[in-house]
Amino acid sequence: MDQDTLNWIIRNRPTVGAAPALPHQPLLLMPEAVWFANPLLTDSIHGIRHGARVCVLASLLAHEHGLNRDDTAALCTAAAVHDCRRRDDRDDPEHGKRAADWFTRNSSTVTTVFGLPVPAHTAARAGTAIGLHNIPYSAFTPVEVRAYQQARLLVDLLKVADCLDRYRLPLQRWWPDPSHLRIVIPSWLPPIACDLMARSEQARLDGATHHEALTHALHTLSNGR
Repeated sequence: MDQDTLNWIIRNRPTVGAAPALPHQPLLLMPEAVWFANPLLTDSIHGIRHGARVCVLASLLAHEHGLNRDDTAALCTAAAVHDCRRRDDRDDPEHGKRAADWFTRNSSTVTTVFGLPVPAHTAARAGTAIGLHNIPYSAFTPVEVRAYQQARLLVDLLKVADCLDRYRLPLQRWWPDPSHLRIVIPSWLPPIACDLMARSEQARLDGATHHEALTHALHTLSNGR
């Protein structure tokens, strides 16, 4: 992100209304820089802040859909690391499967770092969500359809959370398109997603660390500012 791009996004903010105060304090998980396949991407559009924001949005969606503690932990963990094995910011169609395989091998390390225990059977469904997050529903293979049926809601909600952070992209046609989703997005969530992105990216441009940028954005949203 650069200042000119962020200024353009803010000037062209979608007509989604003002962001309300956060309905509850969401979970914030920050992926570790060493988990990224390409160290150059930790500060990119698919880097640490993107994973953290998708985690926050996933946490809000989990609360909205009444997920239990284990499923919420699995969804938020998947959200935080879903893009960490990307090798390219542009075309990398295998990155979801690559991240799912990596998470399967390292799930105990990831959940220990996050301090968020995830039972093995729930971690397996988190891996499924990671592996399917970037594949259009219409492109699912028969094997992927069967996997999706075992983790349907986690997949659906991760896709929504990931989609909602697309306001960071510098073309309006790349912004969230609900027609690609199977979950109805609550009307209060797009303005939160837009402002979460803008405030955290501005804080980062102003010199904040990744964690400081996200906590600053969440603090202002929590107080309805």
